[in-house]
Amino acid sequence: MTAIDLPYQRVDRPQLAALRLIGTACVAFGVFLSGFVIAEPAPYELWVAFLIGVWFVLGLKISRNVAPLLALFLTFNVGGMLSLTQMRDLGGGHLDGPIYVAVSTFLALSSVFYAAIIEDSEKRLKLIFNTWVVAALITASLGILGYFHAFPGAEIFTRYDRAMGVFQDPNVFGPYLVTPTIYLMHGILIGDLKKAPIKGIGLFVLAFGIFLSFSRAAWGLFAFASVALIFCMLLKHRSNAFRLRILVMSLTAIILMVVLLVVALQFHQVSDLFSTRTQLVQDYDGGHLGRFERHRLGFMLSMERPLGIGPLVFSTLFREDEHNIWLKTLTTYGWLGFFCWVSMICWTVYIGFRNLLKERPWQPYVMIAWIVILGHVGIGNVIDTDHWRHLYMLIGIVWGCGALEQQYQRSLARREAAP
Repeated sequence: MTAIDLPYQRVDRPQLAALRLIGTACVAFGVFLSGFVIAEPAPYELWVAFLIGVWFVLGLKISRNVAPLLALFLTFNVGGMLSLTQMRDLGGGHLDGPIYVAVSTFLALSSVFYAAIIEDSEKRLKLIFNTWVVAALITASLGILGYFHAFPGAEIFTRYDRAMGVFQDPNVFGPYLVTPTIYLMHGILIGDLKKAPIKGIGLFVLAFGIFLSFSRAAWGLFAFASVALIFCMLLKHRSNAFRLRILVMSLTAIILMVVLLVVALQFHQVSDLFSTRTQLVQDYDGGHLGRFERHRLGFMLSMERPLGIGPLVFSTLFREDEHNIWLKTLTTYGWLGFFCWVSMICWTVYIGFRNLLKERPWQPYVMIAWIVILGHVGIGNVIDTDHWRHLYMLIGIVWGCGALEQQYQRSLARREAAP
């Protein structure tokens, strides 16, 4: 891969260079904390909120490439604030709604923050992904140990007999593991074969954690992301030798997964829950006020309430939450928030698609992030992804890589214009 020169600011003071190094390490610690979200606000929120303030005080800039993301997210949360005015008991000491919007605003700023620091230095991408792998391995291991009651008190890492690691919900735990899993898979497919066994062990742990989450959304996301990754890599790498390597490794992985699945199903605890979760429609999906009826009723209600109904109000009216990101944005952020969310998702998908196969140092990272975001758009039809911290991080990664591409194009244009 040829080197690509990007514009950078020369650092004349070693103190400033040291501060940037410390700041990058602090970002890595923030990414690590994203794997441990047992309550809101989580340590991740407190740490990254502190980082955002410090970084911008020390001069981190929002470029014109990232500014549209900031504008969309801020307007999105203005919709959330307007929806608060529709809550009847807001003045009665109930702070759940305002706290919910505050967390939403923080997550929006965190996405912009990741985009800005990636635009500042593309080398942070590798650190972010490697740290994500470490955090995912720890939380996945705890979820697996908890599922099998490996030590006293291990059940705190499970919920409803499903692994959830250090998360509030198995349905968030499973999807969180998908990005580092795909990253390891990518590394095995194109990396040094000598390191493949180590990455393979990590891949097994994460895939097993996804399986034991018994989250149908996570299973679907993992299957989609795996197939999409292989498809994109076959488009990018067209040599017969590489295609043969992908074919052999893919067949080997499929065989191993089938064997491991057969072994896991020998445990009655696993087989019973697996047979239940593989049913396309669960008891809570159909029937009166089931998931799908709630979707219909919720969309009808939203057509009558342009400002929304307020955060967390839907579950008080229809017994359960929305479990649909599009309906969630309508009820919690109103029509304004819905428009901003749809616009932001479409823009993000477009940026990722444009840069999907370009020969750049950041290409693998934008490809992985784009694939997983696309999967989240799909599972968002049956689950709320509104406060999933890793999704906001992925959005920031795609926008940051898009900003890097714009920097590169401007640098290239200047070189071509030079006499």
